[in-house]
Amino acid sequence: MRRAISLGLGLILLLAAGQAWGQGVLIVIDPPHPVPLPRPYPWIPPRPPRPPVPPPEPPATYKIKELALQTRIVDQVARVQVSQSFVNTGSRQMEVAFVFPLPYDGAVDQLTFMVDGKEIPAKLLPAAEARSVYEGYVRRNLDPALLEWIGTGMFKTSVFPVPPGAERKVNLRYNQLLRKDGHVTDFLFPLSTAKYTSAPVERVSIEASIESTVAIKSVYSPTHAIDVKRSDDRHATIRFEVKNQVPATDFRLFYDVAKGEVGASVLSYRPEASDDGYFLLLASPQFKAKSAERPAKTTIFVADRSGSMSGKKMEQAKEALKFVLNNLRQDDTFNIIAYDSSVESFRPELQKYDDETRKAALGFIEGLYAGGSTNIDGALGTALDMIQDAKRPSYVIFLTDGLPTAGETNEAKIVDQARQRNKHRTRVVNLGVGYDVNSRLLDRLARANYGQSEFVRPDEDLEVHVSRLHNRISAPVMTDVKVEVDVEKGKTEDGPPINRVYPRDVYDLFEGEQLVLVGRYKRPGNAKIVVQGKVGDKVSKFDFPAELTNKSNDESYAFVEKLWAMRRIGEIIDEMDLKGKNDELIQELVALSTKHGILTPYTSFLADENPSPHLAANPAWGFDRARESLRRLDLAEGRAGFAQRAEKKFLQESTIAPQSSGFAMPAPAADAASLARGGGRASGMGGMSAAAAPARMGGPAVRYRDIESDREVDVQSVQIVGNETLYRRGSQWFAASVKDIDLTRDADKVKTVERFSDEYFQLVAANTPAENTVLARQQAGEELIVKLRGQIYRLR
Repeated sequence: MRRAISLGLGLILLLAAGQAWGQGVLIVIDPPHPVPLPRPYPWIPPRPPRPPVPPPEPPATYKIKELALQTRIVDQVARVQVSQSFVNTGSRQMEVAFVFPLPYDGAVDQLTFMVDGKEIPAKLLPAAEARSVYEGYVRRNLDPALLEWIGTGMFKTSVFPVPPGAERKVNLRYNQLLRKDGHVTDFLFPLSTAKYTSAPVERVSIEASIESTVAIKSVYSPTHAIDVKRSDDRHATIRFEVKNQVPATDFRLFYDVAKGEVGASVLSYRPEASDDGYFLLLASPQFKAKSAERPAKTTIFVADRSGSMSGKKMEQAKEALKFVLNNLRQDDTFNIIAYDSSVESFRPELQKYDDETRKAALGFIEGLYAGGSTNIDGALGTALDMIQDAKRPSYVIFLTDGLPTAGETNEAKIVDQARQRNKHRTRVVNLGVGYDVNSRLLDRLARANYGQSEFVRPDEDLEVHVSRLHNRISAPVMTDVKVEVDVEKGKTEDGPPINRVYPRDVYDLFEGEQLVLVGRYKRPGNAKIVVQGKVGDKVSKFDFPAELTNKSNDESYAFVEKLWAMRRIGEIIDEMDLKGKNDELIQELVALSTKHGILTPYTSFLADENPSPHLAANPAWGFDRARESLRRLDLAEGRAGFAQRAEKKFLQESTIAPQSSGFAMPAPAADAASLARGGGRASGMGGMSAAAAPARMGGPAVRYRDIESDREVDVQSVQIVGNETLYRRGSQWFAASVKDIDLTRDADKVKTVERFSDEYFQLVAANTPAENTVLARQQAGEELIVKLRGQIYRLR
């Protein structure tokens, strides 16, 4: 048996102040030949034929079978327990050690390591000595994967064996003081290191409980779609679980605490002091009014009963109506309107909700049958005319599965007439069912009437969408909301301190809901956030302190820029969809998509591994391609029209920053540029889903929606690495900032560095952790072209 000199095979778990680094990788040190970390989908470049060689030594490789994180956060201290199962999938025994990088400020204590129930002793290595372990691995195994951890110290356990096929269960327990920024506490767990596995992880589960002596307001993850449950205002439980996935991104959780009925906190990011910064605002109302004190609301459900609704759709619509009806509150007012060629109301005027009117309305619902044309204009007008009380929050839930075919059928006139008849700021929430709906009409109605559109695919359950929507809007606690940001020492002549804020309009805040708002700011400094709105019959105003940073020292909040870019792209598409295309917006769309790797149906050409030869010489090439693709916005209905509006909505409302899905899968040898088509993704309310392939972990992967098929296209030639985007051209990866460079024509601007040379490690030493993370993604047989500190490097 080969004995490890300094470290046999090690599991890396990285900890940083305020970050719970409990997941890691196994590494082989002092192997007889280079052993890179396993990848589920390694890209292997084609090689020319060569004479037969002796078979290689049996490989040393492993898979992560299961990973479970449990943490209890009390105020600012996290008590973390991580359980991980590793299986030796190689054909020879491995000598293994568990390695745990240290935080830079010593915020972790009480570390306990258990392997199969037996405690294993550990040794402390300072940062300088740990660096030699990291670099030694990179040099010996010709694998840059560990570069991102250079600069941290580590604990290292003694060596223990893992026979072929054997499973080892490692448990780690520790306490950690979390990072805090104002009222916001930040917890980070590096799931993405589990991408170093030879097969997808069978099960990943996260459970975090938060306890606070001060009321918990917002609980938010920019990386994962978490499930949040609150037993009271000082306790919250967060859960996340997936199966058979390769983790794409680290798990990050923010929560803020504050006294009072509304809490708000701001995170800001400004990579360049000469440019506008980015901010994210979290606001959460926690009013605890008794049911009798909650503002009564008006809800009118307008249901399509035209012939195209017959069968399953009509049955689901009736069940959805019953759900809404059975979940109204005492003192609410309501009505039901059914329409085909004609318009029929449950009662001529609004009804006060009680047991008697509920039973009568249930009988009306049971008598609905599909048949006839679609009088959208008449149905909307009837609903809006019923609302006469401006003091009461009012909602029209408008459901249709088709085009206007009776009454007024002109799209612009329908929108204009609805706007004129909406005299009391009624929120019109549209539900478009199936591919035959005029999706552009619904979006125009929503924008003109303080609402939003939801889209239900043919294979989705309408009742689920309606119940989720109604649960969200059932308890408005603050209406006619306005959010303002005032920066100290700001001058009127300098213009507004913030700009390009999304969502563009905030109308109401609902019980249990939190507002995630992103925007740009011109001036840094101390600021005041003002949230104003009506609580019941009274206008209330709440203000909170904030700081907009002058220059960010690291990329801790870089996700704020990417989330803003995602929503901005959605707004650009919406603007061109509803108001017409212009050159400035097309140019901005292409620039944002290129920089951030956010591909859309109109910028999918960025994923082309073999673009036309004139690309580098023609700066307008991308603009021309996008402008041509944007002509498809003229499609108002059908599958393509539906898919475009659903994708636009996803971008506009996303709360998860774009992340790479991990390693690129190998392209077929016969067609290296082909794209694999994959499954759907969830986008919260009105989410998109498809059953062709399982959803990836984390935020949106590098994908785009093919509008002809309404399917996700899984892009293999684009990767998002931290705040950088990489584009593959054959066996070369180009950073976004140098994507169109010609290595022959611009050879004098490019410095070539051989990987794993002394010059390479000098470059690594000068890099930031974020820059080394980019270098860590380069695999054997690939070249990486990237700009570092103003110099373009070609690493090969």
